[in-house]
Amino acid sequence: MTAPTPRRALLALVLAAATAATVPGGRASAAGARGEGAPQGEAEPGGGGPAEAAPAGPAAGAAAAAARAVDNRFWYSYAHWRAGTHRGTAALAGTRPGLVIDTPAGRTEYTDPHTAKKGTWEYAVWTSPVHRSGVPGTEAIASWNAHTPAGTWIQIELRATYGSGAAGPWYVMGRWASGDGDVRRTSVDGQTDGSTTVWTDTLAVDAPARANGVRIAEWQLRLTLHRKPGATRGPTVWLAGAMVSDVPDRHTVPASAPSGAAHELKVPRYSQEVHKGRYPQYDNGGEAWCSPTSSQMAIEYWGRKPAAADLAWVDSRYPDPQVCHAARSTYDSAYKGCGNWPFNAAYAATYPDLAGVVTRLRSLTDLETLLRSGIPVITSLSFRAEELTGAGYGTAGHLMTVVGFTATGDVVVNDPNSPDDTAVRHVYRRREWENAWLRTKRYNSAGKVASGSGGVCYLYAPARPNAAQIAALRAVGVL
Repeated sequence: MTAPTPRRALLALVLAAATAATVPGGRASAAGARGEGAPQGEAEPGGGGPAEAAPAGPAAGAAAAAARAVDNRFWYSYAHWRAGTHRGTAALAGTRPGLVIDTPAGRTEYTDPHTAKKGTWEYAVWTSPVHRSGVPGTEAIASWNAHTPAGTWIQIELRATYGSGAAGPWYVMGRWASGDGDVRRTSVDGQTDGSTTVWTDTLAVDAPARANGVRIAEWQLRLTLHRKPGATRGPTVWLAGAMVSDVPDRHTVPASAPSGAAHELKVPRYSQEVHKGRYPQYDNGGEAWCSPTSSQMAIEYWGRKPAAADLAWVDSRYPDPQVCHAARSTYDSAYKGCGNWPFNAAYAATYPDLAGVVTRLRSLTDLETLLRSGIPVITSLSFRAEELTGAGYGTAGHLMTVVGFTATGDVVVNDPNSPDDTAVRHVYRRREWENAWLRTKRYNSAGKVASGSGGVCYLYAPARPNAAQIAALRAVGVL
C-alpha cells in the first residue's frame, strides 16, 4: 500500500435508478484501511469497521445492530434535484435526471494548487436539504456521478451538524473533473474544526471512542458547478450524496454459510504488476494501481471501454493501455495516488449509463446475492501473507474484484496483484478471505494492532439496473 497522506476509509455506492430516497446499507468503519496496492511489506493505515456475517440464533441481535450502523442518502431523481436550494442551478429531466447550470450565480477565481494555474470561472450552487442521519455517525463520505466536459469542473462539500446542535464547517470533499486539462482532480488536506477532520475523502470524528463524544446527527451536501465564462455547456451531476456510519471495532467476524451453488462472472482480467514503474506522475504503476486496475475490470465487464482517442497519450508499447487511462483518471493530486475511492466510483460513472458508488456489506452472503444478480464487487482487504492461503503476499490495503464462488463457498477473485493477466484469477479459502475483508482490527507482521477495511467495496452497475439487480441491491441494503 502506498500511503502518502493519512486517511480514513469509507465509500458509499448507490445506483441512479434506485427509487428509495434514504438507503439503509451495510456497515461503515470507524477508520478504514484503504486499498492502494499489495506490497510485500505492510504500511500502517487507520482502523476499519467490522461487518456482521449472516447470523443465526444469538447473532441475530448483532446483525440488527449492523443494519443500523450505516445510513445512506443520495439525490439522483428529477424530484431530488428540484429540492434543496438553487443558486443558478436547475433540475434536468430525462432518462437520467441531473443538476445543471441555468443562470450562473457569479464568477470566481481559482488558482490550482498543483499547477499554479489561475482561472476565472462562472459558477452555480445547489445545497441539498438537511438529512437527519439514521445513525449517530463517526464518519461520513460523499459520492457523486457527473459529466464534466472540457472547460468545466465541480466542487463537492459536506457540512455536519453534531448531536450537540453545533454545526461544523463546510468541508471540501473533492474538486473533481473527469479530465485534467483545466484543473487537477484533488482532495483537500488540513481541514478540521477540532471535533472532526477530513482525511482525504472521509470526514471523521476525531475521538469516537470518548464517552458522550461528538457524533454526526445531520448533514448537508453542497455542489458548486463551474464552467468557463460565456460557455453554454456546464457540468451535469447525476448522483450525489453521502454515507454516515458508526461501526464498532473487532478482530474477527462470524462465519457465514455458503449457498452451495457455484457461480462465476466473466470479468476481464488485468494485472497491475505489468505496469510497474510506468507513469510516475500517476504513482508509478504496480502495487499503487490496484484500485484503478480493479475498476477497469469491472467497467469492462459492463461492456464499456475508453475510446481510442482517450488512449492516444499512452505509450504504444504498453499492454492494457486502458489501465493506464484508469490510473490517470482516478489520480488525486493532493493524495498523490490513485486510491481515492469516490474518485474511482466517479470515474466508472463517466462511461455511458454506468453508475458507481462505494459501500460496506455485512457478509459473504451479501456478496453472493450480488454476484448471482450479475454484479461483480470490488473489495478492500488487509492481511499478513500467512492469513490468506495462496496469495503469496501481505498487505495493509489491497483491492481485488470478486467474480464468483465455488460450490463449497470459496471466493473466486480477479486479484490484480498477479504477475500477468493470465494469472489474475484466484480462488481463496472462504473463512480466511471473509475475515480479512470484514474485520476492522488485525495484527500486522510486527505484532501491532493495525486496521482492516470492515467490508468496504465498490459497486458499479447500469444506471438503470434490471429487476434482479435492483432486488439484489435492496437485499444487501444498498438500495
